[in-house]
Amino acid sequence: MTAQPAEILGVTQADWKTEDVSMLQDMATKWLEAEIAPRYEEFEKAEIFDRECWRRAGEAGLLGASAPEAYGGSGGSYAHESVIIEAISHVGVDGFGIGLHNAIVMPYIVHYGSEEQKKKWLPKMASGEMIGAIAMTEPGAGSDLQGIKTTARKDGNHYVINGSKTFITNGQLADLIIVVTKTDPAAGAKGTSLIIVETGEVEGFERGRNLDKVGLKSNDTSELFFNNVRVPTANLLGHEEGLGFIQLMQQLPQERLMIGAGAIAMIERAIALTTDYVKERKAFGRSIIEFQNTQFKLAELKTEATIGRTFYNYCTAEHLEGRLTPELASMAKLWLTDLQCKVMDECLQLHGGYGYMNEYPIARMWRDSRVQRIYGGTNEIMKLLIARSL
Repeated sequence: MTAQPAEILGVTQADWKTEDVSMLQDMATKWLEAEIAPRYEEFEKAEIFDRECWRRAGEAGLLGASAPEAYGGSGGSYAHESVIIEAISHVGVDGFGIGLHNAIVMPYIVHYGSEEQKKKWLPKMASGEMIGAIAMTEPGAGSDLQGIKTTARKDGNHYVINGSKTFITNGQLADLIIVVTKTDPAAGAKGTSLIIVETGEVEGFERGRNLDKVGLKSNDTSELFFNNVRVPTANLLGHEEGLGFIQLMQQLPQERLMIGAGAIAMIERAIALTTDYVKERKAFGRSIIEFQNTQFKLAELKTEATIGRTFYNYCTAEHLEGRLTPELASMAKLWLTDLQCKVMDECLQLHGGYGYMNEYPIARMWRDSRVQRIYGGTNEIMKLLIARSL
């Protein structure tokens, strides 16, 4: 079942959801229902998607929606990326990693890449020929990006990269990885640089295991190892070394808003599924929806979901106008993902024992939700960032 915000909450359509954006959401929803949903259990069991899905997504125009047309994209905006992410969660195929590829990895190349880099990589990413990832987190450095240890030492016209990364989304499939490195370990944040590694073009790069996660099983999430990996200095993102930390800080607000998009969309789906369930399920001779406790719980969840949708729409409008601050993005990520986990728990409870059975979608949604409060910067970090603005 695909849940749509207007059907569930009755929220007035956001101004940023123009006709072409709405048409893309409808198309993405129908494509995901037809092409991905029937095979999703297969991907969950395999704990990885196949490359053919990525290529077909590229053919359907679901990759690079906000990348310029000159580089193979669709020339849209974050609004277009948002509705693709929402469609993924409304359909219930949350492990499909195209959101990160589209709205996190490709924008780094769009914003900071040279003309040569854009022409080389973006068309292949828009077609699905190349799958993107970004390698920030390390075994000893998560939300603290200044604490990374991976180094990139210049050697003639190459960088030699050494280090390891973990929890990397799309890590098993990625052909192009933006690696957060230290080009000057003594310079702290100012010594951080972003360097592109094409995995098929280098020696010394190794993928570790496809990590065994609590949820989002179908998304490959990996350890990565760089052992004297040599890449051309032309693979540096930006016109000089040391800009990586600034680049990360400029792009992280969109990443956090994107996490909020998945959160509110899953919230809407959970409420729709649960409402249908409690209308059909009977106990003590009547439908569960007839019990006041059920009505009050769903009334509370619908109210909070409506607030969440309104807030998300506001943040998206601000972002499209270039006004989304890091603090506001942190608020969106914090509040929407906390609410997501609350809603999944309450909806599972309303399913009773069936909610704990994997054959019911709410069980997977409950598992998949938990990481939302961790990646993209933990929600505790979000509170610190918000507090700095006080």
